[in-house]
Amino acid sequence: MRRAGRRGRIAVLGASAAGLAAAETLRTQGFDDELVIVGAEPHLPYKRPPLSKQVLDGRWAADRAFLRTAAEIEELDASWSLGVRAVGLDPAARRVTLSDRSVVEYDGLVIATGVSPRRLAHGHDLAGVQVLRTLEDAQAVGRELVAGRRLVIVGAGFLGCEVAAVARRSDVHVTLVDPLPAPMIRQLGSDIARHVAALHTSHGTEVRTGVGVRALTGVDGRVTTVELTDGSVLAADAVLVAIGSTPNVGWLAGSGLSLTDGVDCDARCRAGTDIVAAGDVASWEHPGFGRRMRVEHQTNALEQGAAAARSLLGTEAEDFAPVPFFWSDQYDVKLQVYGAPHESATKRIVRGDPAEGRFAATYQHDGRLVAVLTWNMPREALGLREQLVAEMEGRGAAAR
Repeated sequence: MRRAGRRGRIAVLGASAAGLAAAETLRTQGFDDELVIVGAEPHLPYKRPPLSKQVLDGRWAADRAFLRTAAEIEELDASWSLGVRAVGLDPAARRVTLSDRSVVEYDGLVIATGVSPRRLAHGHDLAGVQVLRTLEDAQAVGRELVAGRRLVIVGAGFLGCEVAAVARRSDVHVTLVDPLPAPMIRQLGSDIARHVAALHTSHGTEVRTGVGVRALTGVDGRVTTVELTDGSVLAADAVLVAIGSTPNVGWLAGSGLSLTDGVDCDARCRAGTDIVAAGDVASWEHPGFGRRMRVEHQTNALEQGAAAARSLLGTEAEDFAPVPFFWSDQYDVKLQVYGAPHESATKRIVRGDPAEGRFAATYQHDGRLVAVLTWNMPREALGLREQLVAEMEGRGAAAR
């Protein structure tokens, strides 16, 4: 039974977590016309968090990371174009041009094209220099994790720190390099970042912060050294570049869509007439935080994909106002964060003791609770999340 009241073809650009969530929601909300899903990778949608954990260290075969079984994909009744990417959009004609020169005409469009890893300005032509975004990347990096080898990780954010932990379990010599004062300082703030640095140091990782990379050099086409901006030189058998990512919006140049930080959307994920965006590529107005946000985490991708689909169909009655959630597994530590830690927030330990390896912290900014964090205290995380949700709902109601 149709409930959505929309006919025609809906195209989903991005065979990703967000794209899949959008497609499934379109179906469950009653859209039963033509559904086209385009993906730049040759794979069906898969989970990205295991790439720096279980897939990287070989505990999972690659196919275990897929989000749905073949039977579930078949049940979706969609046309899939994989291994091809969008290269142009004409909103007036409602046409998307693909890299194989084919054209997809649409009546509704979901943009879920994700992000691409940033690269250094030099050195990526050398063997052994890797980024980590795709299944193939994870397998390539995993092959470098051989006991006794030397891995230099450029970038000490979530990805760099997680790979460092996996590599140390394989007895790889690891050096983390970052120009900022401490690992994960952008995500967690300086107080918690100091604990992250101590965690890595205690497990044998060399942490070189406050210094950047000047050059990568090699012998016979393979990387052998990393020269830092302080003049020191690190020997390297492999290098992982984990310096962040950029939204995949180059193909939207000239489309007329706002592209300030990814695809700019309103509070209901709408980017243009009959166009919505979701996942890592989408920047939207979050009513609970009172500012524009773009979140690169799987939980948000799944939630926003569903919300964008409902918005496209006209069945969404509320703004998209989730409590952002992300987690990180490093060595024997599970970090869980709800909310959006602000770089100027005041951090306070409210449970446990960092010296004992278990604690919870809150982040306050302008007198408001904006995030909560737990370090090996998963039960505390849920209670603190409820407190954050209550405060956010109160702020959202006041704004309305």
